[in-house]
Amino acid sequence: MRIRHATPADYDVVIRVLDDWWGGRQMADMLPRLFFVHFRDTSFVAEDNGDVVGFLVGFLSQTSDDEAYIHFAGVEPDHRGQGIARALYERFFEAAAADGRAVIRCVTSPVNTESVAFHTHLGFAIQPGDTEIAGVDVHRSYDGPGEDRVVFARRLQLVARKGTGKGEPA
Repeated sequence: MRIRHATPADYDVVIRVLDDWWGGRQMADMLPRLFFVHFRDTSFVAEDNGDVVGFLVGFLSQTSDDEAYIHFAGVEPDHRGQGIARALYERFFEAAAADGRAVIRCVTSPVNTESVAFHTHLGFAIQPGDTEIAGVDVHRSYDGPGEDRVVFARRLQLVARKGTGKGEPA
């Protein structure tokens, strides 16, 4: 497996399979092409024998200079459980830390219990919400009416690199 920066050409590959990877849930509207064009330094794809088997799109916050955000990540169902998602997240953590970002944020749907478990296993903390579903804090209508989300944050431990003022993972 190889992980590399996403390119605009990867968008067409990912968008064709996205809804299938989510078991038919309509997800394509949540992933515009702009991430593969404008956030290439913080977006990645995983390839196996030249085939895209995973991706992560994220960006560095323009509002909070110590934060980065993972917008969307996925792994082809037949390749799950092989550490691909973890490897993609770790690449993103490295890119964020190289820019001195100490906090990584992301959200998921409360119905995606596998995603909730994955993020907590990676060390993300669920942020307090305004309601609870199945014992998990949830933010009602976070992404619009009826679009509830579990909100996560993970702090990276950074060690300052000499002379750069930037951090890297500890």
